[in-house]
Amino acid sequence: MPAYKAPLRDMKFLLNDVFDYPKHYASLASGENATPDIVDAILTECGRFCEEQLSPLYQSGDEEGCSLTDGVVTTPKGYKEAYNQYVIGGWQGLSAPEEYGGQGLPTSMGLLKQEMMGTANWSFSMYPGLSMGAMNTIYLHGSDDQKDTYLLPMTEGRWAGTMCLTEPQCGTDLGQIKTRAEPQADGSYKVTGTKIFISSGDHDLTENIVHIVLARLPDAPKGTRGISLFIVPKFLPGADGDSGKRNTVVCGSLEKKMGIKASATCVLNFDEAVGFLIGPENEGLECMFTFMNTARIGTAIQGVGPAELSYQWALEYARERRSMRALSGKKEPEQVADSLLHHADVRRMLLTQKAIAEGGRAMLYDAARLADHMVEGHAAGDAKKAARYNDKLGFLTPILKGFLTELGNEAANLGMQVFGGHGYIREHGMEQIARDTRIATLYEGTTGIQALDLLGRKVLLSTKGGAVRDFTARIANFARKKLTDSRLRPLALDLLKLTAQWNLLTVRIMLAARKDRDIVSSASYDFLMYSGYVTMAYIWARQAAVAADRLDKGGDESEEFYEAKLATAEFYYERLLPRAQAHASSMLSPSKNLMQLRADAMIFI
Repeated sequence: MPAYKAPLRDMKFLLNDVFDYPKHYASLASGENATPDIVDAILTECGRFCEEQLSPLYQSGDEEGCSLTDGVVTTPKGYKEAYNQYVIGGWQGLSAPEEYGGQGLPTSMGLLKQEMMGTANWSFSMYPGLSMGAMNTIYLHGSDDQKDTYLLPMTEGRWAGTMCLTEPQCGTDLGQIKTRAEPQADGSYKVTGTKIFISSGDHDLTENIVHIVLARLPDAPKGTRGISLFIVPKFLPGADGDSGKRNTVVCGSLEKKMGIKASATCVLNFDEAVGFLIGPENEGLECMFTFMNTARIGTAIQGVGPAELSYQWALEYARERRSMRALSGKKEPEQVADSLLHHADVRRMLLTQKAIAEGGRAMLYDAARLADHMVEGHAAGDAKKAARYNDKLGFLTPILKGFLTELGNEAANLGMQVFGGHGYIREHGMEQIARDTRIATLYEGTTGIQALDLLGRKVLLSTKGGAVRDFTARIANFARKKLTDSRLRPLALDLLKLTAQWNLLTVRIMLAARKDRDIVSSASYDFLMYSGYVTMAYIWARQAAVAADRLDKGGDESEEFYEAKLATAEFYYERLLPRAQAHASSMLSPSKNLMQLRADAMIFI
C-alpha cells in the first residue's frame, strides 16, 4: 500500500496565488500571527505528522477496528500514541481562542489541518474533529461558567466532544426525538434516552468526553420547536477542573459498519445522566446548527480527501503497471508493454480524480474565507457581520457537503477501477478508501437532505432566488474580466451562459412549485448537482486564470505545474461540466413521473 503525501504544492498555490490568503489573514484580527512564514511552517509540520503518524495507521486501524469489553471502548493499536503526539503538537487548539488555551489562529487554519488529517486517516481524524464542533457550540452558546469549565481541557485535547442527535426511531426528522430532560433543584437536568450513530461516542483517547445532546423538557412543545440542548459529560467535572464522578451515560454497543471501522460509532444510553442546559430552552436545534454546519463543512473534506488519496495511489500504480500497447503506437518499446498511463481511458479516470480533488479543495478554501469572517463577527459581537457571512456560507454549505461527497465516492471507485482486480483486494487499500468514503453522503444529512436544504430553504423560501442571483453575479463579474484573454475566453463564455441558465432554472422551478409542491423535492438533487458543477467550473476558471498569469510573469512553481492546471481545467470543462446539462434537463422534468405510480404497485411478487 503506498503512503500518503501531503499535497503542499497545490495547497500553497491556492492559498498564496488563487485566494491571496496572506491579504485575507492580514484583514482579520485573528490573522495577526498567521503570517506566510508561520502558515508555511504549520502546513509543513502538519503534513509531516499526517505522513509519519497517521497514514501508517490507516490500514491497520481498519483491520483491527474498535472493541467494546465490559462497557469500555478500545481504539486500535497505535491510536493512543498518535493522539498523544497530536496533543503534544498543540493541534487541537490551532484555531481555538487564546483565552481558552488556543493559538487564536483563523478558523480556516483548522480546515487546512483537518484536510490533511482526514486524507491520511479519516477514522482517526474524526475523534478530534467531533471535538471541534462541540467546542464551537459551547463557545457560541454556552454560559461563561460552561466555557470556563469545558473549553480549556477540550482545547488542550485532554477532553473530547460529540454530537448526539439521532435516535432509533428518527434520523433527519429530529422532531421525533424522545430523549427527555427532567429539571433538578440544583439547576441541572436528568437526561434519559438512547442515541445511535454517535461518532467518537466513547473511546480511550481522552480523560473525558463531553456529549452535546438534544432532548425534550417535560413541558416542551411537540416537534422541532420543543427541543433543547444539553451538555452531558462522561465524567462530571470536579472542583479542581479535572474529571470527577462517572456519569450515567454508557456505550451500549458499537455499530458494525461498512467502513471507518477505526472510528468508534456508538449506541449511547443515557440513564438519568446529569446534564446542563446550553442556550435557551426549546431552542436547541438552532444552537445545534452551529455544530451541524461545522460538521457538514468538515464532512465535505471527506469528498476531497478520498479523491486525493485514491488519485495518489492510482497514479503511482498506473505508472508502474504495464498492460498492452497504446493504440497510437508503442510508448515504451524497451518494456514488455506500455504503462497504464498511456491508455486514454485510464487517463480519463485519473484526470477525473485530479479534477475532483483539486477543484474540491479550491471550493473548500474559497468557502473557508467566509467562515473566517463569520467567526470573527461572532467573536467581536458584530451580529450583522456574523449573519451576513453566515448567509453566504449557508448557501454554499449544502453544495460543498452534498456535491463534493458524491464526487468523492466517484473518485474512490475510479481508483479501484484503475487497479483492476487488485483494487478489489484488501492489501492494496483501494477498497478501503471506497468503503470509508461511502458514509460521507449519508451522515450529517444525506445528499437528498442537503439538496432540499439548498433548493427548498436557502433558495426558494429564505431568499426567493436571491442567493443564486448574488452568487452568480460574483461569477459573472469574474468571467467578464477574462473575456479579453484568448486562453480564458472559452471558459469565461461558458461561465456567463451558466450563470444565466442557473437563474432561469431557479425561476422556472419557483413558478412550477406554485402548482406542484412535489417539484421542489423531485428537482432538488439535480439542482444541487448542477449547482456543484457550475461552482466547480468557476473555481477551476480561477485556478486557470492564475496559472496563465504565472506562466506569463513567472511564479513560485514550475511551468509544468501551471500547464497542468490549465490542462486539468480544460479537461473539466470539456469532460465533466457537460454533466450539468443533464441535471438541468432532469430538474425540470415534472414530478408526475416520480409520483404517479401507486405505492402498492411499486412491486409485484
